[in-house]
Amino acid sequence: MTMAHAKRPKALLFDVFGTVVDWRGSIAREAQKLLAPKGHDRDWDAFARDWRGRYQPAMERIRSGERGFVRLDILHRENLVETLDAFDITGLDEAEIDHLNHAWHRLDPWPDAPSGLARLKREAIIATLSNGNIALMVNMARNGGLPWDVILGAEVARAYKPQPEAYLRSCEALSLGPGETMLVAAHNSDLVAAAATGMRTAFVLRAEEYGDPAHEDAKARGSYDVIADDFHDLADKLGIPRP
Repeated sequence: MTMAHAKRPKALLFDVFGTVVDWRGSIAREAQKLLAPKGHDRDWDAFARDWRGRYQPAMERIRSGERGFVRLDILHRENLVETLDAFDITGLDEAEIDHLNHAWHRLDPWPDAPSGLARLKREAIIATLSNGNIALMVNMARNGGLPWDVILGAEVARAYKPQPEAYLRSCEALSLGPGETMLVAAHNSDLVAAAATGMRTAFVLRAEEYGDPAHEDAKARGSYDVIADDFHDLADKLGIPRP
């Protein structure tokens, strides 16, 4: 069943890491490209997972009030230094560490993402609602051909998801109520938090984000407004015609 035009959300706000782009494969490739020629032979998939695994604990210090707000680029770099140490990787200068840290600015989109976003944009505002900072999101969009109307999320809201302010202030920036918007995400916890603020929700399956069929996000685990296989399936279910 497709959604009638009058019932469609006015804005689709997207989680980005994992939902729009492949962080795991991209980071593993970037790390191998930089570090393997320096004689480092590591499990680069494990390296990517370790670096990403430090993401939530780093943000939690800010969400809890233990630390003031800083943008994600800073947290990523601090976490990278810890990951390099955990994998016993040495010999990098500051410029090389910065270059690897900015791998997050160069993440590859999932194959359906550029064309799917362009299609969705024909009938709704499309925006990021990510914990990524503005420069990161802009560079990623230019690298991957992601046609956002606007960059919203943590740096605009000065709050990290799943704090309610991250969702509500992003909606407010568009002069829209939560019920006029929809969060699109591949992560159940993100969608549950968005729904609690009154936003509508769409789960998009990204089975290869973790490559683990037992992972909590390997399937939809809530009653969402839409459950889709990819962005074109989402467009179909929102009643947006194919070009």
